[in-house]
Amino acid sequence: MTHHRRTLIAFTSLFALLGTTVAHAQTTAEKQLASDKFTLIAPFPPGGPIDTLARVLADGLGKRYSQLAVVDNAPGAAGNIGMERVKRAKADGHTLLVIPAGNLTINPTLMPKFPFDIQKDFVPVAMLAKTPNVIVTSPKTGIKTVADLIAQAKAKPNTLSYASPGVGSGLHLAGELFKSQANVDILHIAYKGTPPAINDVLGGVVPLTFSNLPTVLPHIRSGKLVALALTDSARTPTAPEIPTLAESGVPGVVVPSWYGLLAPAGTPADVAAQLAKDAAEILAQPAVQEQLKGQGLTSWDIKTTAFDKHIRDETARWAKVIKDRNITVE
Repeated sequence: MTHHRRTLIAFTSLFALLGTTVAHAQTTAEKQLASDKFTLIAPFPPGGPIDTLARVLADGLGKRYSQLAVVDNAPGAAGNIGMERVKRAKADGHTLLVIPAGNLTINPTLMPKFPFDIQKDFVPVAMLAKTPNVIVTSPKTGIKTVADLIAQAKAKPNTLSYASPGVGSGLHLAGELFKSQANVDILHIAYKGTPPAINDVLGGVVPLTFSNLPTVLPHIRSGKLVALALTDSARTPTAPEIPTLAESGVPGVVVPSWYGLLAPAGTPADVAAQLAKDAAEILAQPAVQEQLKGQGLTSWDIKTTAFDKHIRDETARWAKVIKDRNITVE
């Protein structure tokens, strides 16, 4: 056997060994996930984006691993009941949490006795999707642009008000961040949920509100509400005519509503990475994209490491807003 041939065989054997090792690492995570049923915890009532995303993932994971996959709606205590169940679950990748941004980045600061340490109790798997928020006003106000809003707010401080679905909600804090960036005084009026807040803006009782775009888009289309600007980094294909706040002269208010996937602390890194990959592929399917689009959702492929950083950064940002604006809950 020639020296050249021996060298070629050695390299071929080495590459085969490396390939086997990589394949084995991938297969280990997939075998682990294929070993038992999946439970997707949605810590809010059925309906809405959390429920939709949980059901999409359950369907996709069930088919991918030939396992039963169920959605368990576990509402209560502002999402804490569902979070507690996932925290205490076996860390094998089979019990997962679908959760909105506020539970991860606002509640830890806002709630005096928040019962979790997000970084220690959970493994961030992946960002799933986001939807833009929008400032809307009643046509009765005569406000048609952000410039109009700022001018009226500065001419008569604390005479304008905005509705939110509750103290400490993401939409409340979006309003407070806007006030800070635009240097205006607008009164906050907290409601018990989104429907009554929207109804009072529709009725002209309260001049404006910050809302998820899908919730108010029908009213915008019918002319019952006027869309001023999106609190997002770019315009949305759903309503491309609505400018962003940055385009309207108020930068620094990028506050989309987003939703993530978490697992219990201790979940192996390769299992979390495989779940992130699975989630991205499931959400990228054309039929799923159409389903998400129907709710104004856009898939957002931010995987484990970057997602962990995003949670930390957003938590710090909202902690500053909560402190600076002296926001408290009883």
